[in-house]
Amino acid sequence: MKLQTSIAPWLAVSDAQKAVDFYKAAFDAVEVYRLDGDDGNLAVAQLSIGGAMFWVQDDADAIPEVSGTGSIRMILSVEDPDAVFDQAVGAGAEVVARVSEGHGWRTGRITDPFGHDWEISRQLASS
Repeated sequence: MKLQTSIAPWLAVSDAQKAVDFYKAAFDAVEVYRLDGDDGNLAVAQLSIGGAMFWVQDDADAIPEVSGTGSIRMILSVEDPDAVFDQAVGAGAEVVARVSEGHGWRTGRITDPFGHDWEISRQLASS
């Protein structure tokens, strides 16, 4: 079987277990793969949000970017961006831009507690 090409973000965070717990609470992420370090703490995890994969790595030197100004954003396309946005904020995300419609999308933007920006979106039907 031929491997399908894909891209998966790899997020460096200062506390991988705390990050995994946040992504589970904020986005209903599921842990697909886990590697613990020699100290027994989480070193690397692969997570899935409805089949969209990404990685989290524990990195004591990870420095979060200034909220809302990062050069990289995750775009999480979901059925109900309003509900997912509210869930993420309830789990501890910072609001950058409330959910609104524009340019054919319904989108809101948050920064997670680790400095990573997420646009929570749904493309609107074309007329």
